[in-house]
Amino acid sequence: MILNFELYPGSRVTEGDMAAQFGVSRTPIRSAMQRLEAEGYLTVKPKQGCFVRPLDIDELAGYYQVRIALEMLSLELACTFMTDAQLKDLCEAWDPMFQKGRTTNAEKMEARDESFHMAIAAGGGNAAVAKYLQDIHHKIRPIRRLDFTEGARIDCTYEEHYQIAQHLLKRDLPAAQATMRAHIQRSEQFAKGLTLIQLAQKAGRKKFGK
Repeated sequence: MILNFELYPGSRVTEGDMAAQFGVSRTPIRSAMQRLEAEGYLTVKPKQGCFVRPLDIDELAGYYQVRIALEMLSLELACTFMTDAQLKDLCEAWDPMFQKGRTTNAEKMEARDESFHMAIAAGGGNAAVAKYLQDIHHKIRPIRRLDFTEGARIDCTYEEHYQIAQHLLKRDLPAAQATMRAHIQRSEQFAKGLTLIQLAQKAGRKKFGK
């Protein structure tokens, strides 16, 4: 619900309301809220209650900066260690002419997008790089999910992923890194341009199926 902005950033969350909504006792709700607090999705304010963590654009910018550094290293390793067969599979999966697996469901598209980046990280063979990159994706997932509410952005993702895979297949690391950097910076600019009003509009369109 938080990732889909059904619970709005900054809104108050209570055990009683959630228990009533899900038809369960407060015990599992309390456990879930404690875990969400530990994962950074909820914050507890003394004498005020529990709140969905507000979006922090400066913090997001920091995550994107780290993401770029990790993705550059990930590409370097992938360019060395991924096989032609693995890279051809990536090219085929993201060919913009066919757009296999394309969906207008933002949650599913975000997961598919993330799988591309994690496939490259895994292909490079460094488990630490893959782990830290996964952590960064986890931190920016709500914003990235909103980024896939527009068809043009999905089209662009297919094109850029395909180009990156093609560059890797040709073992052209500088071109792959340049395309990846532009790809990530485009997502970062989307995040920086968000306002709370835009979030509310996007959440409203999703809620009412528009």
